[in-house]
Amino acid sequence: MSELVTGEAVALELRAAKLPSRALAVVIDLAVAFAVYIVVSIGLLAATASLDDAAVAAVSVGTFILVLVGGPIAVETLSHGRSLGKLACGLRVVRDDGGPIRFRHALVRGAMGVIEILATFGVVACIASLVSARGRRLGDVFAGTLVVRERVPAGRMSYVPPPPPWLVGRFAELDLSGVPDGLWLAIRQYLTRMGQLDPQMGSAMAERLAGDLEERTGSPLPYGVPAAAYLAAVVNERQARDARRAFGGEGAVAAGPSPTTAMAARIEADPGPPRDVAAPRSGDGTKPEAPPATGFVPPA
Repeated sequence: MSELVTGEAVALELRAAKLPSRALAVVIDLAVAFAVYIVVSIGLLAATASLDDAAVAAVSVGTFILVLVGGPIAVETLSHGRSLGKLACGLRVVRDDGGPIRFRHALVRGAMGVIEILATFGVVACIASLVSARGRRLGDVFAGTLVVRERVPAGRMSYVPPPPPWLVGRFAELDLSGVPDGLWLAIRQYLTRMGQLDPQMGSAMAERLAGDLEERTGSPLPYGVPAAAYLAAVVNERQARDARRAFGGEGAVAAGPSPTTAMAARIEADPGPPRDVAAPRSGDGTKPEAPPATGFVPPA
């Protein structure tokens, strides 16, 4: 287990990947990259057979750099830290603050990987991972990244607190398709640890994550809704949608808000005009007259 420190000095809990799983992921990635390199090289040799030796050598060097260096950089950038090997081993590259990596992070990792992995056959990378407390190689240190485990056993998952009842079902129409997995990971980490954070730092972290979520969904934070409650409600909505996709109708009933909760939320949002329930009214809308007193008293 490893604690990750964000830019706001907030400690978040992540499961750092161990050296064996990382090494297996690198082996898979290299096997795929070399297979692609051989196929591309054969095709280029056939296409450049009429060129001189210097041109053929230049094409070969360019192909090596493009496939074995540029390829992994492009894959990590487009997949937000999931190469084929990491996907097979359940790993992911994230920033130090738990967010998804970008091109500059993948570029630094790829450039350092040429020295750490290709030039030294992985010796430097293994030594750096063993020395680092979080198993980071030099590319991760310079890029400010960390390789974490995404597949955590269900019994060891951190508890995410539920949202306030009055927010359950309020974001049913919210478009969550543009929210990356790295942002979901950061939000879940915050929700599981927000009770242990300094109140001021925790509030700043919630505001920042809520701002990132607003940017991805295109929907502003509702007025008067605390940032932490907003994050919990959106995560609850995503879990409900996942349950509906996985289990169909039963999942929708189990994961979605109950009819009573949904009705209470709608009544609280729009209570309607006040009603006079002190006395019933007749069909024409007037109050019925009280019957005249007869003075009769029923026997005891």
